[in-house]
Amino acid sequence: MLIGLLLISWSTVLIASPLRLEIKHFINEMVAQHGFNQSKLEDVFSRVQFQPSIINLISVPASSIPWNKYRSRFINLQHIKSGVNFWNEHERKLEEASQAFGVPEEIIVAIIGIETAYGATTGKHRVIDALTTLAFDFPRRADFFRSELEQYLLLAQEQGFDLFNIKGSYAGAIGFPQFMPGSYRRYAIDFDGDGKADLTGNAADAIGSVANYLKEYGWEAGGPIVARAHALIEGDHYQEILLAGIEPVHTVRKLREANIIPLEKMDDERLAALIELKDDDNIQHWLGFQNFYVITRYNRSIFYAMSVLQLAEAIRATRNSSLR
Repeated sequence: MLIGLLLISWSTVLIASPLRLEIKHFINEMVAQHGFNQSKLEDVFSRVQFQPSIINLISVPASSIPWNKYRSRFINLQHIKSGVNFWNEHERKLEEASQAFGVPEEIIVAIIGIETAYGATTGKHRVIDALTTLAFDFPRRADFFRSELEQYLLLAQEQGFDLFNIKGSYAGAIGFPQFMPGSYRRYAIDFDGDGKADLTGNAADAIGSVANYLKEYGWEAGGPIVARAHALIEGDHYQEILLAGIEPVHTVRKLREANIIPLEKMDDERLAALIELKDDDNIQHWLGFQNFYVITRYNRSIFYAMSVLQLAEAIRATRNSSLR
């Protein structure tokens, strides 16, 4: 154990000081492309603390668990109660966001609930440390994280915050809605009129920004999200349609012809995808429409998107019953 700790400490020193060649190249690019001060960036990166634990966290493969166990992490009394409280506290801004972007209030609330328990768990890692570690010590996705590190430096410059003061997830996601820096710069909005889009301490801005994000990815105001379906698994086209993925590319008519039947009335020309949710004891089938696909642009997981939807439905139902 002692040897392992010494190795981690030694590798950290070697990486962080003096500046590695690839970090110097990155600094030169930021100076050339964006006009950053070279000596200031060199000082920043000399103070970055590389975090081997982050590499361990992001390298662990996602566990394959059944839908019912995944669902129970988020659709529970605590999340529902806290969601109702968050909605009641921010009712006016949620209504404004829904009207402006066409996204139901409960969807916005559920996303913030699943991401950070309504702002309670926004992350404990310094974002500059996380992104630098992943940009230069995680080769598999180095290009992505170098881009996000670039976006983070630009974001700090635009907003005037201290690079070392912002904490987030081990992947560098920030604030109530866990936006990566690139998404922060593209989709975060000032929704309370104070002149700044603040996702770390301003719930109103987070609400507006989540709604704006979904709208920008193609949210269809008033459109359906999913419909329960019956599917003939032995059908010739079942696997072909399932493997086509979560983007809605097949008409409901084509799905009917393949013995994938929605259990409610649907427009035959509407595009849909086949969604399969495996429980311990059974398989559920759903049709996912454009709005379901949009939720997966936030997190590319059908379990995540379905959890957002079902938590949203539970929060709305609980809140409506309390208002009667």
